[in-house]
Amino acid sequence: MADHQEASLTLPSDPASVPAARRYVSRVLAEWGLPGDTDTADSVRLIVSELATNAVQHTLGLSPTFTVDLELERDERLRIGVTDSHPRYPKRLPAAVQQDNGRGMVIIRCLTAECGGRLSVSPTPEGGKTVWISLPWTARPDGRRTGPRAAW
Repeated sequence: MADHQEASLTLPSDPASVPAARRYVSRVLAEWGLPGDTDTADSVRLIVSELATNAVQHTLGLSPTFTVDLELERDERLRIGVTDSHPRYPKRLPAAVQQDNGRGMVIIRCLTAECGGRLSVSPTPEGGKTVWISLPWTARPDGRRTGPRAAW
């Protein structure tokens, strides 16, 4: 298996694309060795769902598509990026009890931290942004990957 692997998918900025992004990431990570029935896989799916939802809902129609990128450095780290063409960076909104939304970034940050990872945002050359999640990736003694390290 290669030391570095990448995968990418561009989808329309439509609510129906959120589950498609989640299924895509699940499939790729399963191919790379992360079983789909683990707590870590559940966390990654939720992170991707929240990032994709943000790319659809908070770009105010200025991003007709969003892209999900996956990068795996063997035995080191998994990076998941969601890119849209809106220049505004995500904000952590105050979560009022009556609010039905606005907690996505809080969820993403908490899940990322629980997995021992970190979140970053970088601008794209076209004026948009990519929200990156970086998670540690470990390998078993027999050389097979076990997926992102979970902190729980």
